Amino acid sequence: MSSIRPAAVVVLAAGEGTRMKSATPKVLHEICGRSLVGHVLASARELKPEHLVVVVGHAREKVTAHLAEVDPQARTAVQEKQKGTGHAVRMGLEELGGSVDGTVVVVCGDTPLLTGRTLQSLTATHAEDGNAVTVLTAEVPDATGYGRIVRDGASGAVTAIVEHKDATESQRAIREINSGVFAFDGRLLADALGKVRTDNSQGEEYLTDVLGILREAGHRVGASVAEDHREIAGINNRVQLAEARRTLNDRLLTEAMLAGVTVVDPATTWVDVTVAFEQDVTVLPGTQLHGSTQLGEGCVVGPNSRLTNTRVGRGARVDNTVSDGAVIGAEASVGPFAYLRPGTRLGLKSKVGTYVETKNASIGEGTKVPHLSYVGDATIGEYSNIGAASVFVNYDGQDKHHTTVGSHCRTGSDNMFVAPVTIGDGAYTAAGSVITRDVPPGSLAVARGQQRNIEGWVARKRPGSAAAKAAEAASREPEGED
Repeated sequence: MSSIRPAAVVVLAAGEGTRMKSATPKVLHEICGRSLVGHVLASARELKPEHLVVVVGHAREKVTAHLAEVDPQARTAVQEKQKGTGHAVRMGLEELGGSVDGTVVVVCGDTPLLTGRTLQSLTATHAEDGNAVTVLTAEVPDATGYGRIVRDGASGAVTAIVEHKDATESQRAIREINSGVFAFDGRLLADALGKVRTDNSQGEEYLTDVLGILREAGHRVGASVAEDHREIAGINNRVQLAEARRTLNDRLLTEAMLAGVTVVDPATTWVDVTVAFEQDVTVLPGTQLHGSTQLGEGCVVGPNSRLTNTRVGRGARVDNTVSDGAVIGAEASVGPFAYLRPGTRLGLKSKVGTYVETKNASIGEGTKVPHLSYVGDATIGEYSNIGAASVFVNYDGQDKHHTTVGSHCRTGSDNMFVAPVTIGDGAYTAAGSVITRDVPPGSLAVARGQQRNIEGWVARKRPGSAAAKAAEAASREPEGED
């Protein structure tokens, strides 16, 4: 079945979504890295339509601004008052001049699980069967509350869509339901919309009335059945939002595993649709992968890591780490309990260890920052070692300054590097030093006060304390014999 390029796709996104109980418009709620309407647009774009129109209404300023970010080529039509789905589609067609030659696909903006493959099947069925309108349907385990698809027993054509409250007992036994997604002949759609009446309890123009109008005019009304009924699920509340998130997440992880990724515990692993994997990646439990994150061949991520817009190189290991906007080189080691902030770049076989935070930092091949340190606005060369509890002091209260540490350096524990400062290649710094001046290559920098022991201070200043008693007892102990 070949895909048919439609003349237009109309996305209905004007509703308020009051059951979400949110200041955020319903279609802007997110799952797996995209808004609900963003998922719909991505699927619609797989059809390569000549035009794509989103009908907006409630909070249209927010929705329109979002559309400009995620799909700048999409056009918008405004439904000032929500007068029904038929009225919304009419507003969309008016944005395109009132009538369209070719196929017009209508989709709902709150169906994030709908795939481009299913839409392609819909348009192909519509063209091959020569229908005036083709409705996307699905067979569900429980059809309670849904509009039933009634077909002609001989031809299979759709004769009616009967709402649950109006269905007979035999019709309620039908498990095929209406999705609210359609493919229309554009010219016939525009003509039929002009004949839709509003003499119903809501006083609205229903798009489903178009099917009856076209059938009465002698045109064929057909159906295309979705393979997975979950694709057509609309989101109306936070419970359904969570269910859709779980379904989509499971779908994404299944695709990854079939492509050669090991996901140890899919139940506790969450990914966005924009995450990319290479073969033989291992994702351990409790891991979240967001944005444009890319995992290279053979790397291991997790457990309990959250990576956003992060690139992980081949064979790297990332353990119990939060990373945002970092580049982790091949065979690098990160964590546990590391925090990589934007601008971090780790070289081949480098290491960022336990309780280390980095920002705007380039750490060279083979270099290690093993413990309890902050590296910000810094460049560190190759095969250097940064001592535990070191801080790159980069902020003077107004401006950020840069620190450069060369290659093959050894810096002592509890160092403060007060930027701007440069440590030359092969240089050493003593533990406890506050480095405020450049250190020449191959030098040892010592920047600390000389130690002074004040004998008897505890006995004088803390008499009777546990410390004083311990000191007194130690002073009475005989010295060891030779």
